[in-house]
This record gives sequence, C-alpha cells and structure tokens, in this order.
Amino acid sequence: MPARPPLAIVYEHPEWFKPLFATLDRRGIPYRAIRFEDHLFDLADRTPPAPVILSRLAMSSFLRQDEHPIFYAQALYSHWELNGARVINGTRALSVDASKARQMAVIQAQGLSIPATRVVHRRADLEAAAQGLRFPVIVKVNIGGSGSGVVRYDTPDELRAAVLAGTTPTGIDGVCLVQEYVPARNAQAVRMETLDGKFLYAIALNTDGGTFDLCPADFCLVDKPTVSAVEFKPDAETIREAEAIARASNMDIGGIEFMVDDRDGTRRYYDINGLSNFVADPLNVLGWDPHEQLADYLQQAIHTYQGKAA
Repeated sequence: MPARPPLAIVYEHPEWFKPLFATLDRRGIPYRAIRFEDHLFDLADRTPPAPVILSRLAMSSFLRQDEHPIFYAQALYSHWELNGARVINGTRALSVDASKARQMAVIQAQGLSIPATRVVHRRADLEAAAQGLRFPVIVKVNIGGSGSGVVRYDTPDELRAAVLAGTTPTGIDGVCLVQEYVPARNAQAVRMETLDGKFLYAIALNTDGGTFDLCPADFCLVDKPTVSAVEFKPDAETIREAEAIARASNMDIGGIEFMVDDRDGTRRYYDINGLSNFVADPLNVLGWDPHEQLADYLQQAIHTYQGKAA
C-alpha cells in the first residue's frame, strides 16, 4: 500500500465493516482503516490521511463507549475538509445525522409527513410539549441509535409520573423530542437505502416485537430474534421522496425510514440514518450484495478526485 492511499475509512464499531473491507480487499482498492479509538489529530498537520475519506460513524457509538467520538468527528471532518479532503458523509451530513430534530425539519421542508413532533431541552417541559398530541406518545433523545433513548408513554398521567420521578430519557446533548406514537400499518417499518442521492434498495422490518431497535445489520440482529427483514419494492413516488430527503440532508450514503400510519394511511418519515452497514444476509434478502455498489462509488470518487488534482 502507498504511504498515502487514495482512500481512508474512519469507523468505530469493530465488526460492522468487515464485509466492506473484504470487498475492497478482493477488488484491490487500497485504503487505510482508521479506528476512532485512540485517534487524535494535530491542527498543525494539514495533510489528510487520504484524498477521499469515508465516514462510518455510528450515532449509537455512545452506547459502546462513554468517551464517544460523535462531537470529536465534527471537528476532525471539518479539519480534513478545510485541508482539501473529500469526506463522504462529512460535516454537512453529520450535522443532520446527529440531530433527530434537524432530521424532522429537513423532511418537512420537502413537503413530506412526519409524526407530530415537539422539541424540548428540559425535562420539565415534556408535559407541556405533549399537550394537544394524541397518546400514546414517545419521548426520544435527539442523538440516539439502535433504538436507545426511546420510551413510550400511554397516558398523560404516565408521562407526568416519569417526569416527576426523573426517569424520562436524557440524551448526550440534552435535547429530546416528544412525538405521537405511530401505529405502523402491517406492523412494518421500511428503510430505504440511498447512495449518491439515488435509491439503492429497500427493506421492510417487522415492528411487532416491542422493540424500537430495528437495525438490520448482522451484528444488530444477533440479540433481536423478533426482528426480521425482507426486501421491499417501493413505488416511484416513494423513491422520489427518499431521494429528495437524501439530497436535502447532504447524505452521500444513508437510510431513510418511514412507517405508514394505520390511522390515516399517511406515509410518515421518522429517521435519516447516515450509517449504512447494509442488511444482514444480503444475498438471501436481496439477491445481491450492495457493498459492490458502494465499492464502485468509492472507486469513482477516487478517480474524480485524482482527475481534479491532475
């Protein structure tokens, strides 16, 4: 491998990206893998580790380490971008990925529906925020992952008791969302994966196991036998909507999630996820492996950068 390879991949989870690394190795695409753990940077060093950098930062990283890299990454990616690197899912995408409130704003700005949502920064304001919403409601932390920090309250009294007891969720940035609980039609959530602003594939995940953790990757599903994934074929309108959300959120790669509200048939988008580690067992679920398309995209990004530098 050259001293400065054309591609670097910065990541946190120790297992999720092995299939991607295996694909790049098999195709002979040189890269440097950089773990956030033990990483630091010197502002005097103005040479990024590679001209093209792929961010694989999971918002759930705070569940695995108290000193997580979510806010660190914002400074790191900015430093690399200001010094000429092309960071895939860089600072603009990260600003959306790291705020569910901002995600809801992006979706609404496209004229699309979301669960009725209020945003607070104090536990004491949760009851006021829930006024006028249909119960059940959920309280959801602004930065979360793998279903963490999401609690359902079936009645105003139940929410009030949790506020008084100090047991409502608290996120790492202090911001919480209060949302109407969406009863999903057919107990189904749909995740649409996009790459370079274009639809790649979609999967449907069953929601009847009582979990808010619907991560579809291999290492997510190990301890969630009630969650299963099948391929979903969206219509052209749904594809256009997902692509519009991906572009508006500056996501080079990511998942757009929605449920069909069983009360009125409305498609309600509820999550933009910048981390796509792809569906477990893709050959059986999809019949093909999306890591190949990602490798194509990375190879093209390298060629484009090299063409500009020439």
